[in-house]
Amino acid sequence: SPAPVLQDSCVLSPSLGREWGLVVKVCGEGAGNQDSWVLSPALGRERVVPDSADSDSLAEQGAPLGQGMSNNLSPPCPLPGQLYLAIALIAVVVVTGCFGYYQEFKSTNIIASFKNLVPQQATVIRDGDKFQINANQLVVGDLVEIKGGDRVPADIRIITSQGCKVDNSSLTGESEPQTRAPECTHESPLETRNIAFFSTMCLEGTATGIIVNTGDRTIIGRIASLASGVENEKTPIAIEIEHFVDIIAGLAIFFGGTFFVVAMVIGYPFLKAMVFFMAIVVAYVPEGLLATVTVCLSLTAKRLARKNCVVKNLEAVETLGSTSVICSDKTGTLTQNRMTVSHLWFDNQIHTADTTEDQSGQSFDQSSETWRALCKIVSLCNRAFFKSGQDNVPVPKLSIHELEDPRDPRYLLVMKGAPERILERCATIMIKGQELPLDEQWKEAFQTAYMDLGGLGERVLGFCHLYLDPMQFPRGFSFDTEEMNFPTSGLCFAGLISMIDPPRATVPDAVMKCRTAGIRVIMVTGDHPITAKAIAASVGIISEGSETVEDIAARMRIPVEQVNKREARACVVNGGQLKDMETEELVEILKMHPEMVFARTSPQQKLIIVESCQKLGAIVAVTGDGVNDSPALKKADIGVAMGIAGSDAAKNAADMILLDDNFASIVTGVEQGRLIFDNLKKSIAYTLTKNIPELTPYLIYITVSVPLPLGCITILFIELCTDIFPSVSLAYEKAESDIMHLKPRNPRRDRLVNEALAVARGAWEPGLLGSLPSSGRGVGSSG
Repeated sequence: SPAPVLQDSCVLSPSLGREWGLVVKVCGEGAGNQDSWVLSPALGRERVVPDSADSDSLAEQGAPLGQGMSNNLSPPCPLPGQLYLAIALIAVVVVTGCFGYYQEFKSTNIIASFKNLVPQQATVIRDGDKFQINANQLVVGDLVEIKGGDRVPADIRIITSQGCKVDNSSLTGESEPQTRAPECTHESPLETRNIAFFSTMCLEGTATGIIVNTGDRTIIGRIASLASGVENEKTPIAIEIEHFVDIIAGLAIFFGGTFFVVAMVIGYPFLKAMVFFMAIVVAYVPEGLLATVTVCLSLTAKRLARKNCVVKNLEAVETLGSTSVICSDKTGTLTQNRMTVSHLWFDNQIHTADTTEDQSGQSFDQSSETWRALCKIVSLCNRAFFKSGQDNVPVPKLSIHELEDPRDPRYLLVMKGAPERILERCATIMIKGQELPLDEQWKEAFQTAYMDLGGLGERVLGFCHLYLDPMQFPRGFSFDTEEMNFPTSGLCFAGLISMIDPPRATVPDAVMKCRTAGIRVIMVTGDHPITAKAIAASVGIISEGSETVEDIAARMRIPVEQVNKREARACVVNGGQLKDMETEELVEILKMHPEMVFARTSPQQKLIIVESCQKLGAIVAVTGDGVNDSPALKKADIGVAMGIAGSDAAKNAADMILLDDNFASIVTGVEQGRLIFDNLKKSIAYTLTKNIPELTPYLIYITVSVPLPLGCITILFIELCTDIFPSVSLAYEKAESDIMHLKPRNPRRDRLVNEALAVARGAWEPGLLGSLPSSGRGVGSSG
C-alpha cells in the first residue's frame, strides 16, 4: 500500500479545496468502495478440531482407544466402566476444543470495538455546498467541518480553525485539550497541531480540514492492526501445566514400558502386555488435575470479582501472581484524568492547592483581596455555563452573600493565557489588594515563580483583569472579539495558577506494596517527559532520593556526558530517543536503571518496551485505558484495562478489567495469583501420592500371577472420588502471612512441579497425608 498521507501533512497546500471541496461525481466514485473507509475485520480462522500437538491432548484422545483395546482383548474390569471413562475423556476433548475456538474468536472483538468509535454523521463541503452525510460516505480529499462536541470522522489536515481544541487523551495520553491550527509545528504527525485524528473528540471551537486518511490508514486503524496482529502468548500457568503433563506423561510411559517389557519377558502375549501398558498409562495420569486447576482459578476469579476485578481469562489470575514488571499508563490509570489546580502564585507567594479527590481543605488565606480578584477571573474566564431548571436539586448548605455594587456601571475585562504573553499586556500587578507598578523587581519575582512551577511539570496559566472606563464603554456597548475593540494592554496582573492531572489517592500505597513484593513498576505514557517525571516521583515510581543522569549533572554542575550512567537509579526516556534506539540498547537501559519512565511514546513503542521487558525474562503486566494501549495490552503476559475510563478496544484486548479504575486492585490480584500457585503445588503434591500404590497391584499381578487386587473400577473410584475432592479442598487454603513479602517466582527455576517431586512424592509418600507441608511454597523447587 502507498505511504501514509500523514507524512506529507506539513507540505499540503492549505488552499486546497478551501471553498468548494471535491466534485460530487468524484466523491461518488470514491465512496462506492466503503471497505477503504471502515476498519478491516480481524481474520479469524475456522477452528473445528482443537490443536492436538501437545502431550495432554494426545493422552486424552488416545485414552478412549486404550480403553477400547482393554475391553476387547482382556478386560480386568467390566465394559460399562470402560465406556463411561471413554465418554468422559471425549467430553474433555470437546470442551477443550470449544475453549480454543473462543480464544480464536476473541481477537476479532478487538477490531469490532473500534467500530464503536465511528461517527454517524459528518458535515462535508462539496461543489461549494455544505450538507450532512453519513460518515461512511466520506473519501480522501473531502472538505469537512468539525465543531465543539463532534467526533472527528477521519484523519484530517486542518486548513482553517477558530479556537479548535481536541481531546487526544485516548490516543496519546495527554490530559489537557490540544489546540488544532493550520500551521505545521512538528515533523511527527502525532505531535503537529495541523492534524486532527479519527475518533478524537472536538471539545470547543470550529475547524475545517481535508481528509487525508480513512479506514485502516488512519492512526486508529494502524493501532487496530497492531493489536489484532499480536499473537496470544502462553500464560505462565499454562506453561507450568504443560510442563507437569510432560513429566507425568514421561513417567507414565516409562512405567508402562517397564511393565510391558516385564510382561513380555515373563511370557505374556503381545496384546496382553500392551493392555498392561495402556492401563498403567491411564492410571498414572491424574484425572482430577483439570477439575483442580479450574476450581482454583474460578474460585479466585470470584474473589476478585467481589473486589471489582473482572477476569476474562481464568489463566490470567495466576499470571498476575507471577508478574515481575508492571508497565502502567499514566493518564486515567495512575492519575484521575482531570486537570486540577495544583499551585497558585499571588501576593508574591506560591501556595499549594488541595489535589485530593475530595478536596477537603486549602492551606492558604482565602480572605486576601488578591485571591478574591484571581478567583473572580478564574470563575468568569472559562467554558463553564449555568444550568437552568435546578430548583429541585437539593442544596445541603445555603448561604447569603452581598453582590457587587449594582450602581457600578463598569465592565470587567478578564484574560488568561500563557504567562509570558499575559505579563506583556500588563502595566500593574496586584499585591495584597493594591495595584502596584509592574517594575523589574516584580517581573523578576514573576519569572522566578514561573520557572519554579514549570519545573514541577505542571501547566501554568497567567491571569489578569481590567475595569473598563464607563465613559468609553457605556452599558450596552457592543464588543467584537474579532476586531478587539477593547483594550488588550495596560492590564493588571493578578497571579499564576498551575494545573496537573493529580495521581489517584490509592496509587502511592499500591506502588509501595508492589516494591515490597519485588515487582517493578514502569510508567509508559504519551505525555511530556517533565510531567511524567513529576507524576512518577509523586506516586513512588521514582523513589525519594533517586536521581536521573540529568539530575546528577545539574547537582554536580557538569555536562551530562561526563556522568556515569550507572550511578543514576532513575531514567526518563522520551519517544524521540526511543525511536533511534536498538532493542539491545533498550534492554541494557532497563537492566541499568531500576526506576524507569517512558514519555512521549507511540503505540508501537509501547509494544517494543513490553517485548524488551519480556526479553529480560520478566512476566509483564500492562495497565491502560486508551486506544493507544491496546497493542501493548494484547502483547503483555496479562493486560489490565480500566472499566470506567477504558475504551472498548482496551477492554477487549485485556485479560482483566478493573471496574473501579483502581490501580491498587492490581495488588489484590497479585496476592490472589500467588495464592493459586501455592495451592496448586499442594494439590499436585497430594495427587502424586497415589501413583505407586496404584501401580503395585499390577506389578504383583504380572510377576506373581495372583488375582488382581485393584481393578480398573477401583482405580477410577480412587481417582474421581477420593482423589479429586481433597485436591479441590486445598484450593480453599488461605494465603501465608508473608506471601506479599517474597520476590516473584522465577519461571525458569521455580516450577510448579519437577522430576524430583514427581518421583519422590510417588515413591516415598504414598498415603502419608500427615507429611504434607503446611505451605506449598518451595515444593518442587529446583533452585
